[in-house]
Amino acid sequence: MSDQSVFLVTHPRACSTAFERVFMTRRDILKCAHEPFGDSFYYGPERLSERYANDEAARESSGFSKTTYRDVLNRLERDGSEGKRVFIKDMAYYLMPPNGKPATIAPSLRKSEDYTEEGNPTVIPLEIIRKFHWTFLIRHPRRGIPSYFRCCVPPLDEVTGFKEFMPSEAGYVELRRLFDYLREQKIVGPSLTGESNGQKQGEIAITVIDADDLLDHPEPVVKAFCKATGIEYKPDMLTWDDDENQKYVSEAFAKWNGFHNDAIHSKSLTARTQTHKTITEEIENEEWRQKYGEEAQKVIRACVDENIPHYEYLKSFALKF
Repeated sequence: MSDQSVFLVTHPRACSTAFERVFMTRRDILKCAHEPFGDSFYYGPERLSERYANDEAARESSGFSKTTYRDVLNRLERDGSEGKRVFIKDMAYYLMPPNGKPATIAPSLRKSEDYTEEGNPTVIPLEIIRKFHWTFLIRHPRRGIPSYFRCCVPPLDEVTGFKEFMPSEAGYVELRRLFDYLREQKIVGPSLTGESNGQKQGEIAITVIDADDLLDHPEPVVKAFCKATGIEYKPDMLTWDDDENQKYVSEAFAKWNGFHNDAIHSKSLTARTQTHKTITEEIENEEWRQKYGEEAQKVIRACVDENIPHYEYLKSFALKF
């Protein structure tokens, strides 16, 4: 079995925390790291996000105001030294500057002051990127983006601390850019997980999971993911209705208060009984208008429409169930 850390990279509100909970049940073989790069992206001296640029108090109170990208990687290395394989769940956009700005390697990770890597869309050096077994989780923007918007407006913003919706945090274009870079560097692919032939020895096949498939077919999806990553599958990974698991998860998810309430209070991952119905754009717009107002509806629609092509591109590589 590969001893590479598994890196599940995604965008916000892709049901990734529910998926992560599955692997948090395997504390016998896995050490899970929940969105570690958000610490350096939002709060640290190398922060890339503009969200807390003028809020020093928020950065200080986070406990991560001095956390660099090197600090995060050091933490992951320590996790991997405990005899267990590391499972990381994180956002692609935490690894690169927002709004399409060109990336430079984070100062704490540079080999020299003027060190650069042409073509690398992230702030992480390629030699470090190669150390991970990369996998991907996506969700249609029509569901992911309105869900994220809800976390950034009243009343939930008082809990999350995210006081405004920033379209740059939708995360789809960054996920696509990272995906293409990993393929270009032959870190993943060209074969797809589940293909019966064509995968070469030592090659990491492309593993893209769609959240709708996860919600409709949780057991087959988890089995396929485990097979692709070399994690031993056990049926009881899909159930966590015990005090020990709940305590562990509550502590792990505490730093992103308000974003993971459903996942924290869940007891298992079972197939949903009702699938999402396809509705018209007009009905969708009206639902958003009633919930959030006229201007907010326009913001959500623009963000959804902008990101659908990125989702559909990644979807073309997804496992089929």
